[in-house]
Amino acid sequence: MKLSQFKFKLPDELIALYPTKHRDESRLLVLHRKTGEIEHRYFTDILAYFNDQDVFVFNDTRVFPARLYGTKDNSEAKIEVFLLRELNHNLRMWDVLVDPARKIRVGNKLYFGQNNELVAEVIDNTTSRGRTVRFLYDGEYEDFRKTLYALGETPLPRFIQRQVEPEDASRYQTIFARNEGAVVAPTAGLHFSRELMKRLEILGVNFAFLTLHAGLCNYREIDVEDLTKNKMDSEQMLLTPDTAQIINLAKESNRNVCAVGTTVLRAIETCACTNGTVKPYDGWTNKFIFPPYDFGVTESLIANLHLPYSPLLMATSAFGGYDNVMKAYSVAVEEGYRFGIYGDAMLII
Repeated sequence: MKLSQFKFKLPDELIALYPTKHRDESRLLVLHRKTGEIEHRYFTDILAYFNDQDVFVFNDTRVFPARLYGTKDNSEAKIEVFLLRELNHNLRMWDVLVDPARKIRVGNKLYFGQNNELVAEVIDNTTSRGRTVRFLYDGEYEDFRKTLYALGETPLPRFIQRQVEPEDASRYQTIFARNEGAVVAPTAGLHFSRELMKRLEILGVNFAFLTLHAGLCNYREIDVEDLTKNKMDSEQMLLTPDTAQIINLAKESNRNVCAVGTTVLRAIETCACTNGTVKPYDGWTNKFIFPPYDFGVTESLIANLHLPYSPLLMATSAFGGYDNVMKAYSVAVEEGYRFGIYGDAMLII
């Protein structure tokens, strides 16, 4: 398929700047992929579509405060450093993106905090905006980590055109987040409250958890028209033997396996076998899913309403069918649904 096929008109006012007051209050567009039928519900109504022994698979990655602001060489030159991943625990070495990139070179020192609580040295160029930095900190590692995160802010995507607020630290995080490493939240999971999880348990739904540390590739602009030539960044993931067993037992019993989010969908497909089961996996994935695509494990998908041209929209379209999903998005715009990370949700069954 072509990139241009994922264009649709999205008014700016439909991009949600804030989440709903309560996590499970968002609207829910239900798409029946076999018939194309569309229903308009609320997220708590999701209980009506699942039964005893069905399985919800969640991504339990935890977002860390990845965006730092500072100065270069202790001057007035303002810089932004976006932490991507830690490369070396002992050396305090990180892979980062910098802005403005043209002014940040190997050998520069970067200062963070009002009293320069942290200093980093640029030791390598990796990409046009990428750098490797080493933080110069003599204290214990835990003290360094606390200082680093205290200076960082919640890494909301740039299409959220407002300042980060204190509430974002908790709302841009799922209630089951535990394995730190993401710079992008698994947004479909943001709709689940503790009360809704308890109601699903009472219904008899089983939960399985995997970890995929979602990176900026989920929101990065695709720069090729031919999608077969697009490359996703590699993201670290873990699907444990226990999670594989829960999913495989559900498949053997003909129960519904629901992927909560496109990160879960990609992780499951990374581990999928030809017989419709999954195998445990601990490693990296650069799985890029776009139509057409045959899914052998997942029967249903919960996803947010995503922005035009995004890899997230492409994965959703692959699962629900391109024509079905693009029609549903057109309806969602007409009906005033909210789009983006803090927006409304879609259930594809």
